[in-house]
Amino acid sequence: MHSSGISIWFFIGVLLTIYGALIFGYGLFEFAAHHTASVELANLHAPVWWGGLLLALGLFYDFRFRPGRNH
Repeated sequence: MHSSGISIWFFIGVLLTIYGALIFGYGLFEFAAHHTASVELANLHAPVWWGGLLLALGLFYDFRFRPGRNH
């Protein structure tokens, strides 16, 4: 099979990085402004944790599957 172009995993990493940065940024804003959603367990700051996880995973995929790198 002929393999050329950019890996789909690179684009998945880009999306995870973008979503992670947006969610993480919102979580930090929510934490700094003391404006939390009125839900149970709001003190766990889920947007910060999930945004950070998505951001780290996205950056891993971006680095691992970046274009021009031999796999």
